Amino acid sequence: MKYKITLQGKIYEIVVERGEAMVLDEYEAKAPVPSVPAAPAAAPAPVAAAPAPAAAAPVAAGTVVPSPLPGNVLSVKVSVGQAVKAGDVLVIVEAMKMENEIAAPCDGVVRQIVADKGAVVATGDTLLVI
Repeated sequence: MKYKITLQGKIYEIVVERGEAMVLDEYEAKAPVPSVPAAPAAAPAPVAAAPAPAAAAPVAAGTVVPSPLPGNVLSVKVSVGQAVKAGDVLVIVEAMKMENEIAAPCDGVVRQIVADKGAVVATGDTLLVI
């Protein structure tokens, strides 16, 4: 069984098999988004226009490497400015308890990393730009 445990601002990914526990990964937890308290039930809430969707982070010019499936980013194997060749492993995405290696579609230099370790991505979300 695989577990994610948050303890004192760190997230630990642990696998327990046959009575043995092994730490797979450890990383800093991101700060939680503060919740907005609900308005009292007696006072009707004013009708407001729907908020505009949040602007996506600007993406650098180049070849966009999208996530081929939804999942969690386990690790980013490259850094900005690093030269890569077609087929090099760039990112590991976990989906349905499987680790999927996302490879470089072309030769180039990593220009931008959009999805950080621990991020949840959907199919088609930009992982990085070459």
